[in-house]
Amino acid sequence: MPSRSPRARMQPTARQRTLLAELEELFLAEGFIHFTLEDLAGRMHCSKSTLYALAPSKEQLAVRVVGHFFKGATERIEQRVADLDDARKMIEVYLSGVSEELGRATETFLRDVADFAPARRTYQVNSEAAAVRIREFIARGVADGVFRDVHAGLIAEMAGLLVEAIQTGVVGSRAGVSDAEAFTALAELLLGGIQRSDVRR
Repeated sequence: MPSRSPRARMQPTARQRTLLAELEELFLAEGFIHFTLEDLAGRMHCSKSTLYALAPSKEQLAVRVVGHFFKGATERIEQRVADLDDARKMIEVYLSGVSEELGRATETFLRDVADFAPARRTYQVNSEAAAVRIREFIARGVADGVFRDVHAGLIAEMAGLLVEAIQTGVVGSRAGVSDAEAFTALAELLLGGIQRSDVRR
């Protein structure tokens, strides 16, 4: 594995962590493509050099902030399911968490993510990870006897495709719903389709 540069190994300072959180809230509310570094420095009441300490360009700053949002969202969602031992509840809580986190984002933010390839890739990677987690929950439910084992693997793959379709905007544009609403519907669809009828919730 190649060694990381000293810059990459440096942990953000307390001020930088606060700044990232504030930029995240700004981006979620208003998007980011239309901002210049001067705009962002003004909104954050800081100098451009302070922003350059976070990333060497506006584009890389956008990628870092978008990554900060998805990393935090993932950590919060995983905390919700960490102590659960029922696969049904895991799927419900996990996808509810995804829905809630994406519900913080405006259409402007999600559109900017879709229009900016590096940020779109960050969303895609997180969606792929979510699909993997759903497959794991389904496999556990089958092993525990709460989900039907007929075509469980196929259902897991289809769920993964739906996650990708939500991420790429296909579901939202065709159904006229937000990504958050789509993930809520996916949870209902999964739990209604694979739960064994002889197992009580």
